[in-house]
Amino acid sequence: MSGEIFTIGYARTTQDALVSALCEAKVEVFADIRAIANSRRPGFSKTSLAAAVEEAGIQYRHFKHLGTPKEGRDAARKGDLATLRRVYEGQLELPEALAQMAQVQALAREQHICLLCYCEETAKCHRALLIEAAFADWQVRDLHAGASLT
Repeated sequence: MSGEIFTIGYARTTQDALVSALCEAKVEVFADIRAIANSRRPGFSKTSLAAAVEEAGIQYRHFKHLGTPKEGRDAARKGDLATLRRVYEGQLELPEALAQMAQVQALAREQHICLLCYCEETAKCHRALLIEAAFADWQVRDLHAGASLT
């Protein structure tokens, strides 16, 4: 079964712009797939982000086992996509990650879901690897939040 799945990165946007982009796309479930749902960016730590998203009528879910381990995050920052792939493919073999991947797939079959991570470009992020593993035949829409921070 295939469908449509959304992704978004928050590297250069504001919380308000991100929530607006989700609402415009009619996202129903916001899947935070960061291993650690904290951020130095104001508004993007789990509690604040969940409150803003839920206030907009969107369900927030954190799937920490679908996040990238530190070695993978470090590789992504350096643009070392081969190491990111190796580390993340290992992560996706863990029972906890497999269980959460099944949960995300089930949600996506029923509702419009958006995957969140920091990376602005999906192709350079573990979001692309998760989509490859779990949603290979789905249409992917990368959302871009309007406000950009420089």
